[in-house]
Amino acid sequence: MRIIKRLYLFILNSFLPLFAMTFFIVLFIVLMQFLYRFIDDLVGKGLSFALLGELFFYAALSMVPMALPLAILLASLMTFGNFGEKFELTAMKASGISLLKVMSPLIVLISGVAVGAFFFQNDVLPKAQVKMWTLLFSIKQKSPELEIPAGVFYDQIPGYNLYVRDKNPETGLLYNVVIYDVNHGGDNSTVLTSDSARIAFTPDMRYLYLHLYQGEQFENLRDQSSLDRNVPFRREKFLEKEVLIPFDANFNRLDEGGMRSQWVGKNIAELRHTIDSVSHYVDSVGTGFGRDLKSTSFPMVARSLRAVDEDKRNAMDGVEEREGRPAAGKEADSVAVVPVDIDSLLMTVPPGERGNIFTMASGISRRQVTENQFRSMTIADSKKTIRRHEIEMIKKYTLSVACLIFFFIGAPLGAIIRKGGLGTPLVISVLLFLVYYIIDNTGYKMARDGHWMVWFGIWLSTFVLAPLGIYVTYKAMNDSAVFDPDRIKSWFGKILGKKQQRSVAYKEVIMEDFSTSCAIERLTSLDQACRDYIARYPRRQGYKDYWLHGYDMGLLAEISESLEQDVEYMTNCSDLIAVNKLMDYPLLRRLWVYHPSNRKWLSWLMICLFPIGLPVYIWGLRCQRNLRSELEKTSEVSRKIVDELTSGAASEGISE
Repeated sequence: MRIIKRLYLFILNSFLPLFAMTFFIVLFIVLMQFLYRFIDDLVGKGLSFALLGELFFYAALSMVPMALPLAILLASLMTFGNFGEKFELTAMKASGISLLKVMSPLIVLISGVAVGAFFFQNDVLPKAQVKMWTLLFSIKQKSPELEIPAGVFYDQIPGYNLYVRDKNPETGLLYNVVIYDVNHGGDNSTVLTSDSARIAFTPDMRYLYLHLYQGEQFENLRDQSSLDRNVPFRREKFLEKEVLIPFDANFNRLDEGGMRSQWVGKNIAELRHTIDSVSHYVDSVGTGFGRDLKSTSFPMVARSLRAVDEDKRNAMDGVEEREGRPAAGKEADSVAVVPVDIDSLLMTVPPGERGNIFTMASGISRRQVTENQFRSMTIADSKKTIRRHEIEMIKKYTLSVACLIFFFIGAPLGAIIRKGGLGTPLVISVLLFLVYYIIDNTGYKMARDGHWMVWFGIWLSTFVLAPLGIYVTYKAMNDSAVFDPDRIKSWFGKILGKKQQRSVAYKEVIMEDFSTSCAIERLTSLDQACRDYIARYPRRQGYKDYWLHGYDMGLLAEISESLEQDVEYMTNCSDLIAVNKLMDYPLLRRLWVYHPSNRKWLSWLMICLFPIGLPVYIWGLRCQRNLRSELEKTSEVSRKIVDELTSGAASEGISE
């Protein structure tokens, strides 16, 4: 029991440093991605290091859901890859400790991380995202740092354009300064020119102070329009002039209340409350819109319907009064909907007024379409709000599940591939995470836009990767090879019909009896069988014949079995030349494309659906041609070996 506890401590000590290292590396990478995304909003604002550090801290907290699963996958892959590469995992299994027992301390650890990730998503992440986005929006609204270049127009001061031909970095003087005040438009701008100037900020950093030397000012006395030809203006010369320009260089932090009311700043209880409130609003408003839409009618048609209904009610009231029953027509509070012939109503209208009726009907229709479109946009915005809140609520759980799934993919996969370090584990981790990220991002966008159900879109990546985790865990616990290169290469070779080379080993010690006459008889029979098979299919099969008959797979199986038995028998031959010629025999493969279907209904279906079966037919003809070549090669090699055995037997008889 003490050995098991020491083993647990050894596994934890091996995993935790790798997990911490990979987590901070991945977090740094995603943080650089965040910096690359918002670099244009941060550069040139004169932000302090404390403010940038605060922004990066909250951004790092917001990036934890992306970095944590990848770090767990990479760390578990590296840990168990190192165990397998150093044969430590083999030693553990030899001691009677199963892989699940080896993984058990890390399962407990990752389960704790998953629980902590849930509370982080629910309690910490909303606050971090609120502060990060509020700070980022505040930075976006901050005025850029004043850095006037020489030789170009500077337009970063709202309402002003500045041109400086040259400047002295040591004294701060600007030379040949032109200032355009365009607050009242380009046609009514005020122009100031000066030989030199100094620029500074007021103590409260809200105004830009310009001290101009030896210049002129041009200003229109009234606003001009495009029809004005002569507009009076004023020209002023000055030796010194002071100008204040509004330019707030302070950093003003926005209120967090607006961002806190969004879905990114709410926990599960607040998200559920918002979903219930907005859903109730959508249901009530949608019911009202539907009721209004059903009761909407054209004015003249409505009056006609009401008139017809009143006539019917009056007639029914008269019948009921004659029969001694109380009249109930007066108490009706709704207009009965009865079919009305619109054409007959139009025929009662004078021809000169029908055009007005059509014009009025067209206008009413357009107004109703516009109104209904506005109502549908209102409902669509509310439904989008519901979806965003539902997505955020489900994402509180997906991080915890993703941590467990990535561990059960990484740990067994590391035990299978038995490669440590950062090479192979890093490549596999990045590929798996890219698949996860693409599926997750696709599901998120489809759920956000309303194309898929929210729960399906957000859980899609989990549905895809969970079977992979179960599969590799099962394979690792049963010591099965998942990524055997030879096995995968052989499987693809069978699917694609790739030829394989035969390998025959020469026996130094022969334990079985060998008869040359028997070998000649067997090879002659094999040669004749190959010739008969080739003669049975002398030409290329047509499309119909291919699907209905194909090649005889039973006879091909007999020839292939006979070939393998003859090769096995010939390995007992003492003639080295004959044994070496055995390697010239091809491997007769029994591919399904030789005869793709044994079911008549499927064959006739492919015949009727000609374009669908055409690719299989073309590929099948190629494989059949290769099969005939293999059979011809088999027949040729058989004759050569027979000749070699015959000549060898003749030479032995002469020597005797």
